[in-house]
Amino acid sequence: MFVLFWLLISVFALLVACWLWTRKLAASAEKTVPPAGQFLPVRGGKIHYTDQGSRDGQAVVLIHGLAGTMHNCTYALAEQLSSEFRVIAIDRPGSGYSTRDRDVLAALPAQASMIGEFLDKLGVEKPVLVGHSLGGALSLAMALERRDGIGALALLCPLTAFIPAPPAVFKPLVVRSAFLRRLIGHTVAAPVAKLTSDTVVAQVFAPEKAPADFMTRGGGILGLRPSSFIGASTDLEGVSSSMPGQVERYADELKVPGGILFGANDRLLSPDLHGRSMQAYGLQYEELPGRGHMIPVTAPEACADFIRRMAALAR
Repeated sequence: MFVLFWLLISVFALLVACWLWTRKLAASAEKTVPPAGQFLPVRGGKIHYTDQGSRDGQAVVLIHGLAGTMHNCTYALAEQLSSEFRVIAIDRPGSGYSTRDRDVLAALPAQASMIGEFLDKLGVEKPVLVGHSLGGALSLAMALERRDGIGALALLCPLTAFIPAPPAVFKPLVVRSAFLRRLIGHTVAAPVAKLTSDTVVAQVFAPEKAPADFMTRGGGILGLRPSSFIGASTDLEGVSSSMPGQVERYADELKVPGGILFGANDRLLSPDLHGRSMQAYGLQYEELPGRGHMIPVTAPEACADFIRRMAALAR
């Protein structure tokens, strides 16, 4: 009994120490990368976004992937497009500085509804959706729900099919219990992320190298906040429950024109499973030789050229 008592005291002390360290890491991250744009309330939360470029140009909406932020898309890609298009970059609901009130809003149709309401409030009509990774799955969800309201799809290394388990680098995010997810998020997740960030970033970018300033200019440091772990973990659960039903709808309901661009050496998502297979549903398919998963950061010129060609398909 005496040993158990001191064991419990030690665990409690460790959790308190991690909680304090997490608060310090989160405060530093938010000071280093503060909100970059504006906030717009929608049902279920608020959307943090930037709106730049030509107001007379076609609207292009940049939607980032799992555990990311708008900075993944604005690192270099937005500036490639802003002279021709109205470029709107968002933090997905529950990511970056955007919020969602309930965990059930992580499901793809719910996120699609929140972003759709956001676009309606901005008066954006028939945008080109540029979805990277999980943002691609969300763009497809919006194309299914708002088929007459989306101009075209330009998907970059998108998640398009159901996979029973996430890529290995994201497996630590698999936590089914909402309580445990928050306990981990507010204690050990940020310190562990701090200690392993170089390895994780290298795995996400492989076989390419991550830019030296990705943690700051690319927003990677925002992953050291509790909300990042909680949001990404909840996203995995929401996607897992949503994807099978979404895939079943492609054949009959996916009518928005567009295409998919993959890094041929993507180590997180299979180009064949998530890219080439979508030709059966009317989407064009292209590859970038030698490139990995983070092409919005590593190949912005090629991505911008692809987006221009997909935008030309908009109805």
